[in-house]
Amino acid sequence: MAQRISEGTGGRPTRRRQAGCQDLLPHLSAETIGLFVFPDGLKDFVVPTENLVDNFFAGLEENLPSERFLPMWSGGANVDINNWAPPTYQYCDDEVITDGISYALLSGKARAGWAISHACIPIGGERIVTRSKGNIIYEIDGKPAMEVFEEYLPEGALTHDGDWFRYVISLSLCFKAPSYMKDEEYVVRGMPAVSMADGSITVQTEVKEGTSVWLSSRDKEKVFNGFDRMAAQIKNQLGGEKPKLVFQFECATRGKLLFRDQEKLKLQKRFRQSLDPDAPWVGFYTVGEIGPVEEHNLRHLYTSVVLALS
Repeated sequence: MAQRISEGTGGRPTRRRQAGCQDLLPHLSAETIGLFVFPDGLKDFVVPTENLVDNFFAGLEENLPSERFLPMWSGGANVDINNWAPPTYQYCDDEVITDGISYALLSGKARAGWAISHACIPIGGERIVTRSKGNIIYEIDGKPAMEVFEEYLPEGALTHDGDWFRYVISLSLCFKAPSYMKDEEYVVRGMPAVSMADGSITVQTEVKEGTSVWLSSRDKEKVFNGFDRMAAQIKNQLGGEKPKLVFQFECATRGKLLFRDQEKLKLQKRFRQSLDPDAPWVGFYTVGEIGPVEEHNLRHLYTSVVLALS
C-alpha cells in the first residue's frame, strides 16, 4: 500500500484532490486492486456548500488514468457526529492535519469482492422539484420546500433553522437510482440544512428542476435484508473462496443511532458468519461513504460498503 495524506488548501477541494492524485500516479500498476480514500466527512459530505461532494469526485477522478477502472472504497471521518463544531483530525504516519484527505493504494494478487446496501425507503409519494438552484431546493410541487417536509414532522417541530438537526439523521431525500444500479431502486441524499426564512432545503448535490424526489427514512428490515444480499454477492465474486480480510465502512446512522446494542451485535454477528466468522474484520462508522457500483465510484449516505479479499 502506498499511503499518503494531503493537506487542505483554503477551501479549494478540487485543488487538494489533484495534488493527491499526482502523488498517487507513480504507484499504479497492473497489480493495483483499488484505492481507499478517507476524506473529512464534515467538509466533504455534510457541510452545506457549493457541491463539495461533486468537487471531491471531479478533482480525484479527472487525474486518474482512463484506460482502467480504479474502484474506491471508504468513508468520511468525523470527530463527533453529535457535535460538528470541533475540527476532524486525520493521521498518517507522523502527520496530523485537518480539512484534508488520506488514502491507501491496495495492490497485490488478492481477489476482491464488494457490495453496498442502503438503509432508507420512501415514506411518501413522488414529489417534483419545481424551483432550485445548485444544491438548494426552494420549491417542491409549487410550494416552499420546507412546507412540504413539515407535512411529515410533528406540528410546530421547527421554529428556527437549528431545530432541523434532530431530524436530519432520520429523514433524507431519495432519487431514482441510475440504470446501472441493479440492487437499489433509489439513491439517498442528505439534507444537512434548511432555511426557515425562505423555506428552502440544502441537499448535498445539485438538484435540477423537474427532478423526482421522495422523502425517506431508515428501515431496519431493509438493513437486515441488505446484509444478506451483500454476503451472497461477495461470496459469488470470490468464487467460493473464504475471505482472508474484510473491510466494512458503515454509516453512523446505521449503528447505535438506529439499533440497540444487542440488536447491533446480533446483526453484525450474523453478517460475519455468513461470510467467514474467522476472517479479520476492519472498519469504522462513517459520515458519508464511497463505494463502486459497476464501473462507477459513487458517494453514498445511510449505506454499508463492504470489501472482502481472498
